[in-house]
Amino acid sequence: MSESTENEKPRISDAEMLARFQNSKKRPPCSDTLGMRLAEVDQDQKRIRMDFDVSPSFANPTGAIQGGFIAAMMDEAMSTCVIIASNVTMTAPTLEMKTSYLRRLMPGTAHVDAQILRMGRSAAFMEAECFDADGKLVAKATATAIPMPFKRLS
Repeated sequence: MSESTENEKPRISDAEMLARFQNSKKRPPCSDTLGMRLAEVDQDQKRIRMDFDVSPSFANPTGAIQGGFIAAMMDEAMSTCVIIASNVTMTAPTLEMKTSYLRRLMPGTAHVDAQILRMGRSAAFMEAECFDADGKLVAKATATAIPMPFKRLS
């Protein structure tokens, strides 16, 4: 455990954070729609891995997943990374995001690795990579977000 100041919550371990997210009863509906499951947490490196069960309903007429869903998966991972890195005290609405698509993604499983490159009081800079079931890189994204206090809607 890291030391904390008087106004800061003590940081829980990576395993405890992972369990907290995996067992949450208050998951946002968008996470469920995307088939998201937090798979790995590394708070020291400000990295996470999310697994996704990619629905065939996300496919375009060619059978490949429409790019907006891939971007949503990476956006979900990057913003969750900020929530975890802040010890669940901050959220980070995305201000801008650039996505590069490198190959198509088919329905099934995929995973996204997300990392915070730099986090300050007024901006967070993040990146994410999406991989298909065979571990091939499908897309990359970079984003800028604005950290703000985490307040859960009832």
